[in-house]
Amino acid sequence: MYTTMDMNLLDVIILSLVEGLTEFLPISSTGHLVITSHLLGIQQTEFVKTFTIVIQLGAILAALFMYGRMILKNKQLITKLTIAFLPSALIGFTFYHLIKDFLLESEWITVLALLLGGIALIIIELRVSQEKGSKYTLKTLSIRDSFLIGTFQSLSVIPGVSRAAATILGGLILGMNRRSAVEFSFLLAIPTMIAASGYDLMQSANSFSQQNFLYLFIGVIVSFAVALTVMKWLLKFIQTNTFIPFGIYRIIASIIFALLFIL
Repeated sequence: MYTTMDMNLLDVIILSLVEGLTEFLPISSTGHLVITSHLLGIQQTEFVKTFTIVIQLGAILAALFMYGRMILKNKQLITKLTIAFLPSALIGFTFYHLIKDFLLESEWITVLALLLGGIALIIIELRVSQEKGSKYTLKTLSIRDSFLIGTFQSLSVIPGVSRAAATILGGLILGMNRRSAVEFSFLLAIPTMIAASGYDLMQSANSFSQQNFLYLFIGVIVSFAVALTVMKWLLKFIQTNTFIPFGIYRIIASIIFALLFIL
């Protein structure tokens, strides 16, 4: 049975706040959780690794709260999301133990992915015009391009890449307008995180204590409230701004985190 001796209630709240703040922004929630755990001195026990995956359910609930009705009324959208989910499902299930036992424990992989992802955000924003000549919205996005965006998302199994950044960049490269790319990222999070959290729970739940479940419940509630606020803010932000500030943030954060690890 897992214990929570390596985490206290304050750790749970801090990690849940970080998850809610970062899940839908292109800055990597998993990367920030790995680094925050390191800074808090939390050991990467099996429960801690499970906790950082399962609290994504809070973000899922936030996305369902905003878009659940729209999804249920749109069969074409359900098909596109299903097709886009397939690459991540294949890679996630195939390399589950590698991801959980190795990648989630490597701070340096996270730092490098944060840096490279930040550079990519800036370059793509500078090279791709989103206000003129955008081909696709959610309604006009093709099945083929839905799959390609899902392929971009599959890169986010690497901590620090960011599921949101991968899907948004994929959308921008393929010609989606900025709002549609963000909303498709929100929507694609639903099947992706349900699968990741659900699979991890099936693998681990029989070893949980009552306190483990309590911590998970608190984490989901906190991350839901924060993620819902962030989603609404991001949709307003992109109306008059690009993703370049997020790219700059990623680069600065990667440098700061690298110095912290060295020192």
